[in-house]
Amino acid sequence: MLIESFLNYLKLERNYSELTIISYGKDLEQFKAYLKKLDEEVELETVDADIIRSWVITLMDENMAASSVNRKLSSLRSFYRYLLRKGLIQADPVQKVKGPKKKKPLPTFVKEEEMNKLLDEVPFGDDFEGVRDKLILEVFYATGVRRSELVGLNDGDIDFSASLIKVTGKRNKQRLIPFGERLKEMMSNYQHLRDETIPQHSEAFFIQKNGERVTASLVYNMVKRDLSKVVTLKKRSPHVLRHSFATNMLNNKASLGAVKELLGHERLTTTEIYTHTTFEELKKEYEHAHPRA
Repeated sequence: MLIESFLNYLKLERNYSELTIISYGKDLEQFKAYLKKLDEEVELETVDADIIRSWVITLMDENMAASSVNRKLSSLRSFYRYLLRKGLIQADPVQKVKGPKKKKPLPTFVKEEEMNKLLDEVPFGDDFEGVRDKLILEVFYATGVRRSELVGLNDGDIDFSASLIKVTGKRNKQRLIPFGERLKEMMSNYQHLRDETIPQHSEAFFIQKNGERVTASLVYNMVKRDLSKVVTLKKRSPHVLRHSFATNMLNNKASLGAVKELLGHERLTTTEIYTHTTFEELKKEYEHAHPRA
């Protein structure tokens, strides 16, 4: 009766979809069945936090994904909040129960040889858009900037004499990123071609043919198109190039602290995810190369 009453509440008062209500119902019936198996005397109204935790552990022992366990726990949480509002229980047993942490996927990145192929062998053309698009890829890969940071670059942010780019990141925090001679020459050539081709334009460094700043969607679509020429990754976004910058820096012996500063991370733990990526690559190399791996 309690479950049926709760599901009617979701349908009539909260306007939940039929599929969502069915999902909630299955989760609650599964929990109810667990209670009966655990102890015939335990009812839905008398459940405590320890029983819910034991259910979560049971689900995890059955190799259920953390996302699925958390979804079931969410169903319980909504159910017991409903019972609490109705005055049918005195305390919410789910309140202090935490679900399992989801495993964060490792960052997707483009390997060094694939980036070299894209930037050194794939033709882009000598016209304004070809030169601009190739330079955008180079800047992403050489500096690790975010898409919003690249789009927001102005001419005044490029210091050619000191070989530094001033980037405005999250919460308007600024940082300086060095660049090498190759990128310096490419940016200078692009700037000259841009000013000759489109004399009237905004202060933006990267612009469209109409003189306006490039948009985030234009940059995303361009990067996705060009990465498709050398990789078959599902993700082919500017952020993949940021991951590629960090991973390949660490693979080539850069310190974790230096990569953290270049990426503009506030905490070293955020940057440490790339050490896991490089270790996974190391494992693959070992398993491929060692005769007894």
